[in-house]
Amino acid sequence: MISGFPEVTYAHWSEFVGWNRAGQFLLSLIERYGCRTVLEVGSGANPTLSEAQIEASHLRYISSDLDEGELAKASPRIEARCFDVEGDTLPPDLVGKCDLVFSRMVNEHVRDGKKYHANMRRLLVPNGIAVHCSASLFTLPFLANLMVPDAASDRLLKFFAARETFQHGKFRAYYSWCRGPTHRMISQLTGVGYDVISFRGYFGHGYYRKRLPLFDRFEQAKAHMLVAHPVPQLCSYIALVLRRRD
Repeated sequence: MISGFPEVTYAHWSEFVGWNRAGQFLLSLIERYGCRTVLEVGSGANPTLSEAQIEASHLRYISSDLDEGELAKASPRIEARCFDVEGDTLPPDLVGKCDLVFSRMVNEHVRDGKKYHANMRRLLVPNGIAVHCSASLFTLPFLANLMVPDAASDRLLKFFAARETFQHGKFRAYYSWCRGPTHRMISQLTGVGYDVISFRGYFGHGYYRKRLPLFDRFEQAKAHMLVAHPVPQLCSYIALVLRRRD
């Protein structure tokens, strides 16, 4: 057990809470911590909660993005704010006002993880909660995404996991501070002023399933083996729950 770090767990990638389970995962945290003002960063065209869920939970729910064009694709009834989460200036009316800051599949696109997490902390009320679901670097598809030129990575994505690009565009990934629950990663997070409530690493991925079924069989076997015998450096995805420490 690491001081200030009460829960480290591991699971198969199919249980990752950053995709279809994200809405219920977020709502459960909102209820658990009694949150009223929630900021989702980098949500752009696809806020995690629907209008109905926001209204039913009596939330002030703010969807933010760096790109006005992405925000314009979402429902106009959801409050939208355009600002750079890595910038030197944050919206003054949001600083110290958010009960919970949430992101999903955003952190891997951040250039400077330290500044990003420090900015998220600035937006939180004392003891506020930050929740992040993201990819983690050291699995083969994400290493390739980082290392090969953008044009080549775009072609690879279209080959292995084609998707509709208007609502779900592909963005440059950097994987800064996107690692499994290693001692170094934990130290970095506590160093910018967080207590880590939980840190879950997920092993494996599904990129080979349609095109390379034999490779996929080996990938799933490897993933189940790593769940039983975890190596945090080999996580494919992570889910973090942090508390602002004052």
